[in-house]
Amino acid sequence: MPTLATTVDGLKLPNPFLIASGPPGTNLNVITRAFKEGWGAVIAKTVSLDASKVSNVSPRYAKLHAASGEVIGWENIELISDRPFAHWIDEFKRCKDQFPDRVLIASIMEEYRRDAWVEIVERCQAAGVDGFELNFSCPHGLPERKMGSAMGEDPEILEQVCGWVKATTKKPVWAKMTPNITHIEEPGRAALRGGATGLSAINTVRCVMGVNLDTLRPEPTVEGYTTAGGYSSKAIRPIALRMVMELATMIRTELPDRSLSGLGGIESGADAAQFILLGADTVQVCTGVMKFGYGCVKPMCDELLGFMAKHQFETLADFKGKSLPYFTTHADLVQKQAARKAAQQTPPSDTAWTGDEFVKQSDALAKGE
Repeated sequence: MPTLATTVDGLKLPNPFLIASGPPGTNLNVITRAFKEGWGAVIAKTVSLDASKVSNVSPRYAKLHAASGEVIGWENIELISDRPFAHWIDEFKRCKDQFPDRVLIASIMEEYRRDAWVEIVERCQAAGVDGFELNFSCPHGLPERKMGSAMGEDPEILEQVCGWVKATTKKPVWAKMTPNITHIEEPGRAALRGGATGLSAINTVRCVMGVNLDTLRPEPTVEGYTTAGGYSSKAIRPIALRMVMELATMIRTELPDRSLSGLGGIESGADAAQFILLGADTVQVCTGVMKFGYGCVKPMCDELLGFMAKHQFETLADFKGKSLPYFTTHADLVQKQAARKAAQQTPPSDTAWTGDEFVKQSDALAKGE
């Protein structure tokens, strides 16, 4: 029988499904519920040392609906946690007292100061968390403090901050990458070079959900105004899959001992299987929990197990990255197709082609002539 149990960076997980940092992990009550429902681990909502600088507004969500009425896209302009850091430390301790064998990961974000990063890591570590995810990727809010994606777009800063954190803790450190960049491999490579034990990808895509054609105001509207926010849900899954593939290829080639957690539009076991096939060790879900509730982990686990049984995979490692070898360049695709067409139109055996004639024929096939 296949098993979903896995060990990543020394963390023993009953399954690869993690609550992603965000509203589903916003306090001890919901984290407790997630563990009781069977999630493999919880990454708590991002915290910082000084929550007084964080002011959330309302409304802060907007949705994109398909013609059927299904929500396929979700925008948020929510900031990191506005709850006092001392409250979080207390809840981290209580959570680990209640669930000593479950994995709790602290998502942290700070300004570009070594002392701040060292302090937040030391205090969270003392509270008993099992690992850290460094939020280098929130696309909105606090850019004036060079936090979130404002930091994650700069490979030099990423490498330095990851170095500060890794020098402070021996626990796993994952760098959460922003998709709001042309090539995700370079910042990912910098984070790993700095000492991150793994990467998480992707965070939300910077977006404007739309404009209300009655009021002429962009949404979500707060006192008649808005700001660009983060786009999530199933509509971003193709972007997430592409970036996970790119990071996984880089990791496999250069740093095969590092891990990768994939996220972006995962709502089913089939979705999760695709991320793992492209090199992810674990998968994270945030908007899916907001849409379907914490209980959605059970059918996702069942569907992933069904996929594994169908293909006779016993463990996640049996199919991790199995689809990566099938990516190549467009030029190579052209050559492969030309070769296949040439093979299908092999001349009679009594006809001797010269080398020049074969080249001309191959060129003609490639052009569709």
